[in-house]
Amino acid sequence: MPYEVKDDRGEKVKVVPVPESAAFVLIGFHLLKQGQRTDHLAAQYINDPAGFWRVCDANNAMLPESLTEQQEIAIPNKY
Repeated sequence: MPYEVKDDRGEKVKVVPVPESAAFVLIGFHLLKQGQRTDHLAAQYINDPAGFWRVCDANNAMLPESLTEQQEIAIPNKY
């Protein structure tokens, strides 16, 4: 449900809250190797490279690039 807040200029702006993450089940963890990307992992484990956002969501990452420094990446179930 959108709500209004005042910005730095004092003007009212509408804000849409971030929805809660959907519940998911982890199928395991992947030891990240240099050069691997979240779309590669999504293609390998959930058969959908466009599902990279699921990998990000399972790891509480807003951007896929933020996962490049981690050693283990949580892998979610397909659905």
